[in-house]
Amino acid sequence: MNNNKVKVEIWTDVMCPFCYIGKRKFEAGLAQFAHKDKVEVIWKSFLLNPDLKTDASVSMNAYVAQRKGVSMEEAAAMSEGATQKATTVGLKYNMDKVIPANTLKAHQFAHFAKKHGLQSSAEELLFRSYFIDGKNVDSDSTLSQLVEELGLSAEEFKLAIDKQSYLADVKAEIQEAKELGIRMIPHFAVNRKYVVSGSYDSQTFTDILTKAYNEGQQSTSPNSIKFTQGDSCTTDGNCD
Repeated sequence: MNNNKVKVEIWTDVMCPFCYIGKRKFEAGLAQFAHKDKVEVIWKSFLLNPDLKTDASVSMNAYVAQRKGVSMEEAAAMSEGATQKATTVGLKYNMDKVIPANTLKAHQFAHFAKKHGLQSSAEELLFRSYFIDGKNVDSDSTLSQLVEELGLSAEEFKLAIDKQSYLADVKAEIQEAKELGIRMIPHFAVNRKYVVSGSYDSQTFTDILTKAYNEGQQSTSPNSIKFTQGDSCTTDGNCD
């Protein structure tokens, strides 16, 4: 019997449109993997724009136009492109409702949920809130609502945010990404040997999971890592 485990680490940020798409494609690939019960999924923090100050009056198109130095028309075309790609995995983005927000608190929310074994559910709620519901994920009230939706204590979460209980964990993962040279997300690392950088097709995920499972948890040097690249967002504001 093969008792190999497969660890999948996913660096992501809720404000990355391809991260939600990539999540759906990964889930589809995982669903087709024969040994999905052997897969451990760990979501990790990444900040596309750590200096962003949340302003709920600023639209996504205005944010993109300012960030990339393009016209509002060009920004709208970029938003439409992401929206169209989202439809291919069954997601209906409402980019006109999106509030560009600093996501540091959202990452702390994900860590709070991780403590209760609900990290993947928390990531799903964050993406849905951001791209579909148009909620401010930098807002304490929004995050408290999501905490309650997970069936957890809003009071416990507020205390954790006030004490910054998970801030060090978030910063450690961001630093780890820098040390690993991760510059674009979503970034999927499978047993630290196979990497999918960006939103790629579901069959690729199935194939990589199968390879990793068959090989087992073998140590690997950085130069043996195999990369596959798809749609992604980078820290310089590019999402394509």
